[in-house]
Amino acid sequence: MTQTLKQQWLSNPRADFLAGLVVALALIPEAIAFSLIAGVDPKVGLYAAFCIAVTISFVGGRPGMISAATGAMALLMVVLVKTHGLQYLLAATLLCGVLQIIAGYLRLGSLMRFVSRSVVTGFVNALAILIFMAQLPELTDVRWPVYAMTAAGLGIIYLFPYIPKIGRVIPSPLVCILSLTAVALAFGVDIRTVGDMGDLPDTLPIFLWPEVPLNFETLMIIFPYSAALAVVGLLESMMTATIVDDMTDTPSDKNRECKGQGIANITSGMFGGMAGCAMIGQSVINIKSGGRTRLSTFTAGAVLLLMVVFLSDWVSRIPMAALVAVMIMVSIGTFNWGSILSMKKNPLSTNIVMVTTVAVVVATHNLAYGVLAGVLLASLFFAHKISQFLTIDSALSEDKQTRTYRIVGQVFFPSANRFIDAFDLKEDIRHVVIDLTRAHFWDVTSVAALDKVVMKLRREGATVVVLGLNEASATIVDRFAIHDKPDAADKILEH
Repeated sequence: MTQTLKQQWLSNPRADFLAGLVVALALIPEAIAFSLIAGVDPKVGLYAAFCIAVTISFVGGRPGMISAATGAMALLMVVLVKTHGLQYLLAATLLCGVLQIIAGYLRLGSLMRFVSRSVVTGFVNALAILIFMAQLPELTDVRWPVYAMTAAGLGIIYLFPYIPKIGRVIPSPLVCILSLTAVALAFGVDIRTVGDMGDLPDTLPIFLWPEVPLNFETLMIIFPYSAALAVVGLLESMMTATIVDDMTDTPSDKNRECKGQGIANITSGMFGGMAGCAMIGQSVINIKSGGRTRLSTFTAGAVLLLMVVFLSDWVSRIPMAALVAVMIMVSIGTFNWGSILSMKKNPLSTNIVMVTTVAVVVATHNLAYGVLAGVLLASLFFAHKISQFLTIDSALSEDKQTRTYRIVGQVFFPSANRFIDAFDLKEDIRHVVIDLTRAHFWDVTSVAALDKVVMKLRREGATVVVLGLNEASATIVDRFAIHDKPDAADKILEH
């Protein structure tokens, strides 16, 4: 136990602290922006970022991953806030957390194994595009110093690591933010700053309970929003955890992460914060800055609160161009450039799934829709592919009285018609043997196909013997088939 705690908290302290510091600085404008999207005061997003990041550092299932208020979640809150106000949003946040904890105990995090690699790649590329697009307002219709500062920031980020001795010690995004802030202050550069986005809170968050009626009507108001927040939050968190797993070559406990996200959102709601989830952009910043353990996540949340409450005068002077440069770096680093080259050798279905995921996410700005579309397409392509692995041949006995059909492969809803079409249901034959020794029946559609074949052959006067069913196939056939039931003769007449 002691060894595990040391590994997850203190195995990389210097890099984790510096990485957390970078993430904290990048979280501030993001949290403010997401608060404005949701239609609430900036402190709601900032308190959420603090509460969620600190809480998840203790209870989450993916060390080194950053969770806070996010744009995907903020978009789902707009109507609720406009219609019913902040207190109902806080109540919805609490219920969202409860639903996520239930999902964790139901082990729904394990469903990530059904998300194909092409969907994950599409998700990553779409998110990289969205991150870049989110920076465009800061680069549109602005004066030349903004472009100069942004370009200088990118130069620092990409060139600083090559400086001997110190290049690998201090995260280059941190150097970028501090350097550009110093330049802007020293030369009085007239440029948009963090303070221009909204007022920073000047007090620590306090415990509060949402001031809403505790009745069924309130539940009916908040439940649809809470359910949507829970689903989108878990989906984005599970996808982000998968990406961080790949970046760090370490595993995560996704069911624990589901519970952790729920606990973090309950904590956020009780301290006046909005619901949130994992953030791939900030997680990438953390990993690329050297963050690996829970300490980096804790540092990000704790430092963010300390800076906005006690150092707000300084934080408000950070030029947005510095943070834009950091986020552009994140966008470039997040995008899977190899996936473009791989399209030439990948199967067409894989490319379609990836491109569809990207297109839907970018078009709707909703990660859940894109992932759902990708998973649905991938499932359809997989079902079609497996349905092709079905061969059926037949042989006629020497006395021409018995025909034996041998089925090899998978029989389920996409291949059921192929199974039926393989039989000559009008043949004048006395005996038919259906050999299923090398076949597998998966669903009621396949059982219905077997019923149809057997009963039509019997109606034509043939005796039919079905043999070779494996245990799993026999179970579903015994349960749902009608051709082998005592009243099968009556069923034949009905058909």
